[in-house]
Amino acid sequence: MTESNNRLAIIAVHGTLDLAYPPLILATAALALDMEAAIFFTFYGLEIIKKGNADKLLVAPIANPAMPMPVPNIIGMLPGMTAMATGMMNNWMKKANVAKLSELLDMALEGGVRMIACQMSMDVMGIKKEDLMDGLEVGGAATFLNYASQNAIALSF
Repeated sequence: MTESNNRLAIIAVHGTLDLAYPPLILATAALALDMEAAIFFTFYGLEIIKKGNADKLLVAPIANPAMPMPVPNIIGMLPGMTAMATGMMNNWMKKANVAKLSELLDMALEGGVRMIACQMSMDVMGIKKEDLMDGLEVGGAATFLNYASQNAIALSF
């Protein structure tokens, strides 16, 4: 591993089931490659790290052209469609033996992924540190940028 690619810096902006997986999978994969990894959870991304929330995240079928069976917006808005899309994705993950989000979060924390909750987003959204999982760091943009500026591969989800 060369010095220029030994760190991964991820920004998690979205709190939906489908967009919570990539940062956690990539961060835990980085650990397996002996890389450092950090995830900066900001705005709706904070939903991923709220206590007991990870396995309750949803995926909406509305305006998601990548859904396997495209759902017209009018149908996607019907009651039960979000639950159906969420169940479908959870079934895919289970069949593929992909860990649940709560398990990936535990692996990431235990493995040393630096998990940073955005203080400004917490203030804006009325989220307190007690609302979040234990073992997280609270910091601002400067905290994340300081980490990411040190030879990190930077990604955003």
